[in-house]
Amino acid sequence: MTELKELMLQPQRRTLAVAESLTCGRVQARIGLISGASDFFLGGITAYALDQKVRHLGVDRAMAEPVKSVSAVVAEQMARGVCALFRSELGLATTGYAEAADGVPVPFAWWALAHDLGGGSWTVRSGRIECPDATRPQVQEKVAETAVAELVVYLRELRGKV
Repeated sequence: MTELKELMLQPQRRTLAVAESLTCGRVQARIGLISGASDFFLGGITAYALDQKVRHLGVDRAMAEPVKSVSAVVAEQMARGVCALFRSELGLATTGYAEAADGVPVPFAWWALAHDLGGGSWTVRSGRIECPDATRPQVQEKVAETAVAELVVYLRELRGKV
């Protein structure tokens, strides 16, 4: 995790905010474990209910309702929305199903990373994670771990380390 801090601060300081649903604070907790995280981490929000995703993160209700707030588009809107909410350069978001449910045979989630390049320009990427045979806490941990790892991959790419 010290690599994340180094990548966030060098060669220039970047800022980060997090929007979580499925992971319910686990991404923020991972980042908060880093000594000096306050040098780049502005904060986060756990928006579990659709109304809160719409209100605080600007998620489009018409797009989110049919998919029960679980899609790449919703995760991407959450990531861009948390950038706006915290005025951060980078936003990281998670949404998904921690357990099998009606119509969802395998727990899965989407993570998204948004980078506000300024002037209305964005870089946004997202990915899906499937977690067959995992318990609810295992799904939440795996998704949080994956989201943070994808942030590190992106920052390495920006720095030219890949």
